Amino acid sequence: MSSERKVIQEQMRRVLLKDYLVRESARAGFGGLDITRTPMGTRVTLICERPGILIGHRGELIKRLTEDIHQRFQLDNPQIEVQEERQPSLNAQLMSEKLASTLERGWHFRRAGHSTVRRIMEAGARGCQVILSGKLTGERHRTERFKAGTIKYCGEAVHLWIDKGFYQARLKPGVIGVNVWIMRPTAKLPDEIVVKGVEERPKPTPELPPVEEAAAGPAEAPAEAPPGAPEAL
Repeated sequence: MSSERKVIQEQMRRVLLKDYLVRESARAGFGGLDITRTPMGTRVTLICERPGILIGHRGELIKRLTEDIHQRFQLDNPQIEVQEERQPSLNAQLMSEKLASTLERGWHFRRAGHSTVRRIMEAGARGCQVILSGKLTGERHRTERFKAGTIKYCGEAVHLWIDKGFYQARLKPGVIGVNVWIMRPTAKLPDEIVVKGVEERPKPTPELPPVEEAAAGPAEAPAEAPPGAPEAL
């Protein structure tokens, strides 16, 4: 088998494995997947919002999931590691799933999109973008965008600082695609320049108005002369 076919088969296996794990960990809140080959086998790292649901009592569910992965996808000694997502509002995959479930519950797409953008920005993100595509209001397909903050579309900043998530909302008119892009709070953009070795200039102190002297009080009346004293001429 040629090397090109091996690469294509490996990528297809990863895509199918991701789709399978998304379905199996829907109740736990799927937040991401990382597949790494090690000398001991294949390590699969799952990021979930509620890892206890995926692990089960005494690890029974995670053991069953490991056996299913080994039989279906023929991975060498798969080892599944579950991690908890500490900041779910900054995870693009989790937010796309939450937005899709919100649409399935009957929310209007504009209200749901603005609410998701506001929640992401309040969590500290530098920017976010929500794209909804499908039969939103009528029979024709359309696309709506909701954006706030700073978002990059190309270059190195996209690969380093942009987190992308995708999910599908299944409604009666049809399927709506939900794309969420989040720029992380720690993003350092190339156009942000900091000059080192230059001290900040001290801020000028505002001049206070001169203090006016206290007005002189009323003149004191002259003391009365004692009785019997000669009057002044």
